[in-house]
Amino acid sequence: MKKIAVFPGSFDPITKGHESVIKRALPLFDELYIAVGMNAEKKSFFGLAPRMEWIKKVFINIEKVKVIQYEGLTVDLCKKLGAQYLLRGLRTSADFEFERSIAQINKKLFPDIETVFFLTAPEYASLNSSIVRDILRHGGNASQFVPDGVNLTVPGK
Repeated sequence: MKKIAVFPGSFDPITKGHESVIKRALPLFDELYIAVGMNAEKKSFFGLAPRMEWIKKVFINIEKVKVIQYEGLTVDLCKKLGAQYLLRGLRTSADFEFERSIAQINKKLFPDIETVFFLTAPEYASLNSSIVRDILRHGGNASQFVPDGVNLTVPGK
């Protein structure tokens, strides 16, 4: 049986921290879906199309990585894809507490799912998409915080 994982997120935008977690997790799985979530109640900074294109560009030469969009419950997506694993990155103990709660609920909703946690590499522990967006919002250059090839253009500018 193929080992299939889903790494869900908004990736608004993808950061070097996301890239690191994904690359380090790849040896564990036969297929890894990077699932870009669409949340109607949350306004994204970047549109869905550029976020998906950036991720595809970052992982263009890695066949086992698939980039998809989804709406709804992540466990429903996992069922649809036949995924047995959810991949999550942890930066802090607060991240762990938040992700632990979600993992336990996901396990109740879909007993066949296992959540796999990867600690963020130390050099990316303080990095998140919100910080990148804030740098951009204020006219800064955030290129050092996103994977090579991701050309961030601030919406509306």
